[in-house]
Amino acid sequence: MRHTGSVPRRPGRLPPGQTGGVSRTGTPNELDALVAASAAPDTVRTAIDRLAEAHAGLRDRLAGDTALAEAVVAVSAASRSLLVLLETDAGALDVLAGLDRPVTRPRGPELDEGRLRRWKQHEYLRIAARDLVGLDRLEETTTALAALGAGVLEASCELAGGPALAVIGMGKLGAGELNYASDIDVMFVADPGDELEAAERAAREVMRLAATCFRIDANLRPEGRDGRLVRSVESYEAYWERWAQPWEFQALLKARPVAGDERLGRAFAVASGRHLWNRSFDADDLRSLRAMKARTEAELERKGLAERDLKRAAGGIRDIEFSVQLLQLVHGRHDPALRAPATLDVLHELGDAGYVDAADADGLACAYRFLRTAEHRLQLVDGLQVHALPADASARSRIARVLGYRDAAEGDAREQLDAALRRTRSQVRTIHERLYFRPLLEAFAGAEGRLTPEAAAARLSAFGFADAERTRQAVAELTRGLTRSSRLMRQLLPLVLGWLADTPDPDLGLLGLRTLASGTQRSQELARAFRESPETARRLCTVLGTSRLLGEVLHHNPDLIADLGDSRALAPRSRSEAAERLRAKRDTRADLDTRRAVLKRGKERELLRIAARDLVDAAGVDATATDLTALAEATLEVAVETLAPPLPFAVVAMGRFAGGELSYGSDLDVIFVYDGDGGAEFEDAERLATSLLRFVGGTPASRIYEIDADLRPEGKQGPLARSLDGYRAYFERWAHVWERQAMIRARPVAGDVELGAAFLELAEPFVWSELSDAQVREIRRIKARVERERIPPGEDPEFHLKLGKGALVDVEFTVQLLQLQHGIQAPGTMAALARLAAAGVLDHHDLEVLADAYRYCERTRNRWFLIKGGRGDSLPQRADDLARLARSLGTTPADLREGYRRVTRRARSVVERLFYGQG
Repeated sequence: MRHTGSVPRRPGRLPPGQTGGVSRTGTPNELDALVAASAAPDTVRTAIDRLAEAHAGLRDRLAGDTALAEAVVAVSAASRSLLVLLETDAGALDVLAGLDRPVTRPRGPELDEGRLRRWKQHEYLRIAARDLVGLDRLEETTTALAALGAGVLEASCELAGGPALAVIGMGKLGAGELNYASDIDVMFVADPGDELEAAERAAREVMRLAATCFRIDANLRPEGRDGRLVRSVESYEAYWERWAQPWEFQALLKARPVAGDERLGRAFAVASGRHLWNRSFDADDLRSLRAMKARTEAELERKGLAERDLKRAAGGIRDIEFSVQLLQLVHGRHDPALRAPATLDVLHELGDAGYVDAADADGLACAYRFLRTAEHRLQLVDGLQVHALPADASARSRIARVLGYRDAAEGDAREQLDAALRRTRSQVRTIHERLYFRPLLEAFAGAEGRLTPEAAAARLSAFGFADAERTRQAVAELTRGLTRSSRLMRQLLPLVLGWLADTPDPDLGLLGLRTLASGTQRSQELARAFRESPETARRLCTVLGTSRLLGEVLHHNPDLIADLGDSRALAPRSRSEAAERLRAKRDTRADLDTRRAVLKRGKERELLRIAARDLVDAAGVDATATDLTALAEATLEVAVETLAPPLPFAVVAMGRFAGGELSYGSDLDVIFVYDGDGGAEFEDAERLATSLLRFVGGTPASRIYEIDADLRPEGKQGPLARSLDGYRAYFERWAHVWERQAMIRARPVAGDVELGAAFLELAEPFVWSELSDAQVREIRRIKARVERERIPPGEDPEFHLKLGKGALVDVEFTVQLLQLQHGIQAPGTMAALARLAAAGVLDHHDLEVLADAYRYCERTRNRWFLIKGGRGDSLPQRADDLARLARSLGTTPADLREGYRRVTRRARSVVERLFYGQG
């Protein structure tokens, strides 16, 4: 496969048959021709002048040795740091005169720190020169650099002495694909027992000695910088069995003994191989690795380096290495041929064995050579560890010319390099996105010589698809036939399966996609939406793979699919905007059942928008609560209008509804007030309130919202609606302190506006009069009883998001008590926290602790509702459910539970101090 980003012919050597040139004195000679053809003629001429001044007779030597001249010209054009070495060390010229002869490493009595460093410099120079004049390919260069690194470590072990110690090469050193400015990643192994302390001292000495030649990094060891520098094989095994993260097993793909005690090195290799290849690599492992990589790319974007970075940006070196390593982890357990450490070796095997499309493997290999070669040229300039091309145009032009580009009709050297880089990245990203699933689709289609059923099942399992046969059937149904839509779906499915693999439940997502595509018309509509906006497809996968509930709404409202790809269509709507949309669909001539069904459907459509924005645009907890509250208010407003009140009538929100803090699973807590003082008005108001509860609450099948009027005076025993005078009399004579607490948040949300305002004016003196000590004790007593009695059976009290210690109700009670004690009026918990802090009632630390706990529990509870399809107030106890919830929140089950413990433990401490008065 031809790769359009390949490196052009290397500069330095004269084209065949060319020997002429013009010297400074006008005499033709081959040296001047080499200089003129070089990447930086002026720089090279100045360099040769400097070298001639430093080394007598150099010009004659160059004129008499074409190979030496080629090497000097190539090195001088490419590297300022190596030019300094040539200028200050006459022996370096001898190295360039014998590029076929490796520099002999000093041993025994001849070995000391100075000679070791000089050997490294000379061999490094020889490797770079062979690379620059075109004697070695990329693979030969990286292998030689890795051997140089291993040699430095071996010599350092010899100088350090001490007990038996093995050095394990990690990363590019272990893979045998070191670059010019790589860190040398290492771990150390020693025998167990008393010798470990001495071995640690020896390891530190090895690192000190080797650091005179390379940057040494031992932070890939267990526990990183906080862990022991040296461990026994048994200690490594204990760590791998109990604590190692997926990325640490990924790192073991490159682990290889490179220096020191061979016995210990072999023992480590056997043990690490056993733990790496006997371990199942599951969907959560894969997600965690992909998430780490995504964070790296996002950070690069944030820093503005994505366009110039050769390694970490999308379509760069890391994309290729990461793809290869994931496939190794998935399939290497069953295929030893995939266990090689070097990227290009594994790519070749993956293509040959059918794990990836052969053309894709070739394309990635060509791109890898191009990007790594460009990275090498970049690092050789000053010997620095850099991965981003310079922003300066002239500096980037020099890199381009060293790579072999020359000004031409299609653009100058820099422009050609930039264009080649764009093409390469685009090709790599395109292959990367389809790499994992294209061979699966070919295997499903029965293509000969492709993945075996066992390999297909292993890959599907690693990406979260639990049932290979069901996946095959879904793919067959989505791509059946020869229509334009089926052809488009065949092209998009590798991407679609990848997007589904990133969701909490890929099987659910694929089933939802299959359902949406059922029928010719639906299939065509879906294909059209995908064709017009791949972002729509990606977001649809996120929604379908997260929530069966939302999938069902989409199934009944397929026209909303296109809105998923349009952030403007998902933008928040005010209450009035939502109400207008709900009114637009109603038919005033229809019966109440029909109008309720229309309102229910309109509410569900708006709910889908809110939930989709939450899932794909990462709307915060506060924004989601505001959107849900506005929708509920708009729905009640339209419902009251539909019932045409025969008298002034208002719906007053209570609880979280009044506070503007609804969650997906919230009931609508309300009370009803009317204006009138006769029996007829009472009957009308009672009938209206009953009709409204029935219209909105309905049966489970027709329900628009769960609506709860039990916070009214006398609860379920009292009338549904009361007049203003009735509320006044109740507040003055019979109201309890808990009702006063409940009325903190009261807010009219539907019906007669003036009546609602009059109700609030009536309630204010009752709510905000001075709170007695007895009333404070009563609020505390009620809260204590709630803690003892309210957690329902089957829900986990240890991880209860609503009623657990330090969770939502703890925060709400604390805030409401402080509001009553200090007369701080605010409708919602978060707004009240801010006002309490502004008034000096709460310090900043307590504000942050309570707000963090509230948002953590509310965000988790909201997401669990979408996944479960119903209310759930505690972290799920089933492992599968907990894993799906954690994936959706971008974490792991263990970290999700630990996060709950952390925020609620801190919040509970504040609650005990501020609410209960302890300490």
